[in-house]
Amino acid sequence: MASAAAAAFVGPVGSDGQHGQQAWLPSSRPSRPTPLPGSSSCSTLMAALLSTAAGVSAAGRKPQARRSAACVACTAEPVETASLCRVAKGLAPLRRPEVPVWLFRQAGRHLPEYNDYKVARGKNFLEMLKDPVDVAECTMQPLRRYDVDAAILFSDILVVAEALGIRVEMPGGKGILVPEPLETPADLARLPSADKAATAEFVEDRLAHVLDAVRLIIAQMSKEGFGDRPLIGFSAAPWTLFFYMVGGSSKKRTDAGERWLQEHDEGASQLLKLLSKVIIEYLSAQVRAGCQVLQVFEAMGEHISRENFERWALPAMTEIAQELRKRHPEVPLMVFPRGACYSLPALQSAGYDVVTADTATDLGEIAAQLRAEAERTGGHVASLQGNFDPKWLRPSEGSTDDDVKREVRAMLSKLESGKQPRLIANLGEGLMGKESPELVACFVEEIHSWSSSS
Repeated sequence: MASAAAAAFVGPVGSDGQHGQQAWLPSSRPSRPTPLPGSSSCSTLMAALLSTAAGVSAAGRKPQARRSAACVACTAEPVETASLCRVAKGLAPLRRPEVPVWLFRQAGRHLPEYNDYKVARGKNFLEMLKDPVDVAECTMQPLRRYDVDAAILFSDILVVAEALGIRVEMPGGKGILVPEPLETPADLARLPSADKAATAEFVEDRLAHVLDAVRLIIAQMSKEGFGDRPLIGFSAAPWTLFFYMVGGSSKKRTDAGERWLQEHDEGASQLLKLLSKVIIEYLSAQVRAGCQVLQVFEAMGEHISRENFERWALPAMTEIAQELRKRHPEVPLMVFPRGACYSLPALQSAGYDVVTADTATDLGEIAAQLRAEAERTGGHVASLQGNFDPKWLRPSEGSTDDDVKREVRAMLSKLESGKQPRLIANLGEGLMGKESPELVACFVEEIHSWSSSS
């Protein structure tokens, strides 16, 4: 499953997607976390686990320098004034950094502390996703290590499919698998109706463990001195969910989604409409639970033709943006159509505050296209996000600190100073596990160094 941290993402598999061992049948609400011996409440359990995790992962790690929680409690700025929130709304930052930064899949298996914590808990990835305490701990880990400007919920792109009763497996080394995909429109009878599923009550029941995790994370961020940074909530986009639900895999039957669109017009429309409405409710619930920024991940843009993207995927993403704008106008809304970045100008016009470029997209060229689209429509210029190539964060590919610094400067130089769009620095695809924490730290520090001196 895809991590938030990316959840984060971005790519078809989450922060630990290649190591999961068991399937999770979500047709019923996951059980509450089992307390450790001697724990009498979730908050007690959280404290115990965080203490355990700190002890497990401290060796060999340079802690991120930050203010004490007591100091932050007195001096923290409101989250709404954080650089990332301001830039996401197209506004100049009120405080440093000028260019905020976070990373897709910033939590997860590239971190030694994540791997140590996973072993200490004796759980696989899927099992940890069921437990809000584990989700909170994994979300917090990159904040403690890196000076990133946001946290992102440690979760997965297929939790919505699971909530609808779709079984998901992650056998080691095979990525995400849906062993019983929707083969024909007759299989849509396996799913709940839109009247039932596209409601706050359904989402808050079936995805209660995710929403509980959001509340724990918000409390822990404040406790540890990160209360002035936003928590990003996220969901997969409708086409990405559709792709897995009818195809079953990111590696096999990758044409199944396109064949459904061509052969089952009415069924495809019915499924995409259901997914769009459930995603709206899910993202709304994340805001109510405490998320201050939202991200929509269209991970499977490379597996749909441009014609079909514009006919099927784009209208669904537009509906999501427009409804969330009505419900939560103050919450920045970001989108990443990986493999389909030709759609960034259209997604800007759809109402997204931030559009994300993948590694194949030239920042300078897409910035000019966004300005031209805004001039054509009379609308806003969305901020840009991206698009550093994570290959420069892998020592196995020969990269060094000097390489990272050079490539950061090259990326930042693509945008014209003083002109929209503004930039949120990120990757053009998610961390995969072979990246060096030291090179990731160098990337974050170089972004901040450049922005604070510019």
